[in-house]
Amino acid sequence: MHKKGRKILILIAIIVIIITLLFGVFKVQNIILKKIYPKDYSEYVYKYSEEYKVDPILIFAIIKAESNFNPNVVSKSNAIGLMQLMDTTAEEIALSLGIEFVQKTSLYNPELNIQLGTKYFSNLMKEYENNYLLALTAYNAGIGNVTRWIEQGIIKEDGSDIENIPYKETNNYVRKIIRDYQIYQDLYEE
Repeated sequence: MHKKGRKILILIAIIVIIITLLFGVFKVQNIILKKIYPKDYSEYVYKYSEEYKVDPILIFAIIKAESNFNPNVVSKSNAIGLMQLMDTTAEEIALSLGIEFVQKTSLYNPELNIQLGTKYFSNLMKEYENNYLLALTAYNAGIGNVTRWIEQGIIKEDGSDIENIPYKETNNYVRKIIRDYQIYQDLYEE
């Protein structure tokens, strides 16, 4: 074999090795990302997302941001569980569903927390005509604040200017969920 032929074969072999290594790296990266962005409690997320007509991938992103899938988390404002529900909001949603809400400690129950949180988010989606950006903003800052910001022209009715959300925490929260939602979509193409 000529020198030129050997060089071409070596070059082809190197390209094949690089492609094989890259494929392996991407596969490992995907496995690692799925550990960071899990779909824990998927039986409840899918059940209630279907029941309340909400994108389950968005619910996973909300849970990731709210509690990182820890059902025992309590925030500094006393929001509880996977979807970080305030007991008053949970009680209101439970009442609308005909569920007897015994005590706020029941919000540590993953199924109940996901059911009530998903229903609440579904209500927000209806309130904001399926605009998930405004619904996410209201999930964090409250309907009253979002309504006031829209009325005052701080944010647009279509949610296209989320960078103008005046509460830094809410602004960061919405951006984080948008990022995580995209990651979940990319990882779990369904």
